[in-house]
Amino acid sequence: MSFDNETLTHHQVQSLSTLTRVRHSRQIFYGWWVVAASVVGLFWGVPISVYSFSVFFKPLMQEFHASRAAVSLAYTLKLLTVAVCAAPIGWLTDRYGARRVILIGTVIFGSTLLANRFFSGSLAHLYCFYVLLGLSDGCVGPIPYGSLISHWFDKYRGLALGLAMLGIGSGAMIMPSLAQTLIARFGWKTAYSILGASVLLICWPVVAYFLKDKPGDLGLLPDGASAKTDGIDDVRQGLTLREAWQSPDFWLMVCAFIFVSASVQGCVVHLAPMLNDRNLSARAAASGSSLIGAAVMIGRVGTGYFLDRAFAPRIASIVFAASALGIALLWLGNGSAAFAGAFLAGLGLGAEVDLIPYLTSRYFGLLNFGKVYSSAFAAFALAAALGPLIMGAGFDRTGSYSKPLIGFLVATVCATLLMTRLGPYRYRPSGSESWPV
Repeated sequence: MSFDNETLTHHQVQSLSTLTRVRHSRQIFYGWWVVAASVVGLFWGVPISVYSFSVFFKPLMQEFHASRAAVSLAYTLKLLTVAVCAAPIGWLTDRYGARRVILIGTVIFGSTLLANRFFSGSLAHLYCFYVLLGLSDGCVGPIPYGSLISHWFDKYRGLALGLAMLGIGSGAMIMPSLAQTLIARFGWKTAYSILGASVLLICWPVVAYFLKDKPGDLGLLPDGASAKTDGIDDVRQGLTLREAWQSPDFWLMVCAFIFVSASVQGCVVHLAPMLNDRNLSARAAASGSSLIGAAVMIGRVGTGYFLDRAFAPRIASIVFAASALGIALLWLGNGSAAFAGAFLAGLGLGAEVDLIPYLTSRYFGLLNFGKVYSSAFAAFALAAALGPLIMGAGFDRTGSYSKPLIGFLVATVCATLLMTRLGPYRYRPSGSESWPV
């Protein structure tokens, strides 16, 4: 039997294409391994410096004989540093890749935690310690990881972001109780040192081995697509930072993020002392912080799942309304009602960290994603820095958390309304024809 060369080549190409599709269909898309490594990286980052701060709160007050506002200032300075560093981190992520930023940041973050004893001599030293944490916090947080995931996924971007941010949610649920146990057994200094060692010995090797900046580094396409014709966004599409800043949608988003961030972060940081004041034990108060972590985790995955299936601003409005209800319960409720309020408030925080990168990618594209996202995240972090300070100052002035909680309730309702004013996506998911246009 004979075949001409042209016919044989055609059949060979068809066979090779078929075999390639079958082989890829039987393999797990490498992007999901990137998501799994991101979960590990995020677990050993933000939950230590943010969600566990509440259980360090009273030990720090006792150590330094300081007021609640004075201790809150340490957390505020850390988040202000995060806000200031957000734009440079976004630029570095766009310029050098998220992987390099994450690896360097993880080493600095873990080493700073290990060195906490050098910053325990006075309250001023404590402030320096938290500023140093803030310098590396952004490198192990949502900015580089959000950029990483957004490049690996398009059609399933919401779910991938939600699963990756599960690292923060699970850490927020586990870390407060873990930190409380370490503090009770060894003291707050050794607790921070143990957590720092775990960052260097557990987290860093995992992210160093599995993280890759873009699917193109492995000859792949986003979502594991087989061809460019599958409708995947070209990563070169998008607005510049200046063009994004000129968009009304950007400022609607930023204002909503500011309101929710300040409100929920204020509740998160002061939750343990707030529950202590209602005659609950330190362990029960730590359980309340862990409950927020569970809500954050549910908010991460749940929001990510629905972002791929519905219009994101609509999802945001629903979740922010739930957070407003949660703050109202923290203000008015006791016992189980307060725990329910903590859970609902946590849902908003969980959703927000998914929403910021997702909305950034859909409204402004991936061209300058790191820069645009980091500018929105800077506003989020700045508000998160002010929220706990407002709570602490409000308590010190009035002897109660009631007035700050009322203000936060109003702010969260405003954020809910702002989300309803966002226009249609500029960069729609591939194959999505049901989103608003």
